Amino acid sequence: MTVLRVRHITTYAYKRLVGFGEHRVLFRPRDSYDQRLLMADIEVSPKPSRMHWIHDVFGNCVAIVNFDQRAKELRFETNIALDHSPAAAPQFRTRSKGKTWPMDYDEDDLPDLEPSMRRHYPDADGAVEKWARRFVHPTGTTDTGHLLGTMTMAIKEGFSYSRRTDPGTQPPGLTLSTGSGTCRDFALLMMEACRSLGFAARFVTGYIYVASRDGSQTRGGGATHAWCQVYLPGAGWVEFDPTNGIVGNRDLIRVGVARDPRQAIPLSGTYAGKADDPMGMVVQVNVTTADPAVAPISQPLETN
Repeated sequence: MTVLRVRHITTYAYKRLVGFGEHRVLFRPRDSYDQRLLMADIEVSPKPSRMHWIHDVFGNCVAIVNFDQRAKELRFETNIALDHSPAAAPQFRTRSKGKTWPMDYDEDDLPDLEPSMRRHYPDADGAVEKWARRFVHPTGTTDTGHLLGTMTMAIKEGFSYSRRTDPGTQPPGLTLSTGSGTCRDFALLMMEACRSLGFAARFVTGYIYVASRDGSQTRGGGATHAWCQVYLPGAGWVEFDPTNGIVGNRDLIRVGVARDPRQAIPLSGTYAGKADDPMGMVVQVNVTTADPAVAPISQPLETN
């Protein structure tokens, strides 16, 4: 049993008192057989007038936060602990029809998978599809695990990571042409490349445990992370992290899944004030290990 703790603080600063509209917070991990939530809480300042929880269209747990106070600073602090038990090595226990590409999904699954199979971004010159086809055998079938694993490593080894403070995700064609991007950009590129080959792929937002940062409390250090999942017959949704070359969920903490990155923003909302009021945002994420013997058990979520 490995217990991971996540402390995630986001602070917005403003020149003068401003009002705040509704904010949506996506931080509560998805419970599963390989990650079991032990504790989750959220503290918000100024104190919200109301906070409630919903499951969005993908089954993600989202906190909806409303305010009736004005302030010069808006701060969200979330803390989670979970039992993280990934498989020792990725296993593609696919059915026979999923072992090689080209492949077909079961007819019963197609209506549910179709939105994740459809291309979402223009590829006028076919550059993304041409790049994807570099990983398939030109005259015959290709082992599915080899295809997806090679594509994952090709992004890790062939593209430059560049942290970007601007919100949003850049188009896959731009990531491909510049050879650089963020983890969200790399995840989207791999999703669209997989979709061009007929795979169902979806976006994942969450956190990553990095052993070298364990115990670090550096202010402003760390960030949320993003990768993708590909659906394989018999194996289900399998994780692929092209930023770090990870296949499977080793060190990855799933928080939310979505058809498109725009649907899985960790924190979003509005303020009421002048255009020049914002003075910036500071994000601090720390993912550390904890002693299972003293790990917290499930506690009520702070609802203010």
